[in-house]
Amino acid sequence: MQQPPDVPVLLSNRFADATPPETGGPSRDRCACVGYSAETRPETVHFHPERQDTTAPGWLRLLHLIDEAAADGRESFTPFVEMTSEQRRQVVTLPPSIGTLTAVRHLVLYGTNLVRIPPEIGAMSSLEVFEPYTSHRLHWYPYELTRCTRLRDSTVSTRVLYGNVKHRPPFPALRPVTAAAEATFGTLDPGVWGTEAVRTCSVCDQPIGQQLHQVWISLRVGTDVLPFLVNACSPGCIDALPQPARDHVQTAHTGGPGVVQPPDYRTLWRQRQDAPDSGSGTT
Repeated sequence: MQQPPDVPVLLSNRFADATPPETGGPSRDRCACVGYSAETRPETVHFHPERQDTTAPGWLRLLHLIDEAAADGRESFTPFVEMTSEQRRQVVTLPPSIGTLTAVRHLVLYGTNLVRIPPEIGAMSSLEVFEPYTSHRLHWYPYELTRCTRLRDSTVSTRVLYGNVKHRPPFPALRPVTAAAEATFGTLDPGVWGTEAVRTCSVCDQPIGQQLHQVWISLRVGTDVLPFLVNACSPGCIDALPQPARDHVQTAHTGGPGVVQPPDYRTLWRQRQDAPDSGSGTT
C-alpha cells in the first residue's frame, strides 16, 4: 500500500557505518569531468592523470588494512572508515594486494577519492556486493571486475560514469592498437592510458605481449551497467567480448566524441511509450 503524498517517508542511511567524520580537511577532491546533465555534459573527456604516491601515509595505511583483512579472512571490508580525512584523500587507486582478499564478500568504497581501480580486483573470487557509492571520481572500471562471477549486487553513482544512460557523457578517446615499440606497457601515463601499467590481457589473462588493444564496453555487472576499459593482447580477445548491455553502444569501441550513443533515458522512455506495442507488456 502506497503512502499518501503528504506523509513523509523516512529512509534509512545504509552507509552510516561507512561515513567517517571529516576531520582535518576534506577527504576527497571535487570532480566535474562528465558534467551533471545533458546541458553541462562536455564535448570530450579525459582520464584522471593523478599517479599514486606510494610513500603517502594513506597508501601505507591502506596496505596495512588489506594485509590485516587477508590474514583474518574477513568477509566484509570497509577500509576507508579506519583512515583520517587526509589519509583518504591521498589514495587515488587501490593497491594490487586487493586481489588477496579472496574471502571478502562485501567491499565498501563509499565516498573515496579513487580515480581508478586496479585489474587485480578480479581475483576477489568471493565478492558478492560491491559498493563504491559516492566515489564521484570513478568514471570507469577495469574489465577484470567481470571475473568476480559471484557479484550480484552493486551500488554505484551512475551519473558520474562515462556513457551513463542519464545524460550520455562521452568516453575518453583510446589508441586502438599500440605496438610495444611505441610504448613501454609497464610504465604508462595514466592520463593517456587510464592506468600506470598493463601487464596482462584483460580477457585471456596472458602476458600482454607485443601489442596493446584498448576498447570500451558497457556491461551489466551486479545491479548496474558499468563502462569497462579492456586492455587486450589481440584482436581475437576483442572479438571474444560479450554483447554490450541494452541501451548502450552495441559494440566495443575506442571512445572519443565521434562515438554515437543511444538517446538518454528520458528520450528512450518516451520512444517506448509511443511505440505501437508499448502496451503489450514486452520489454
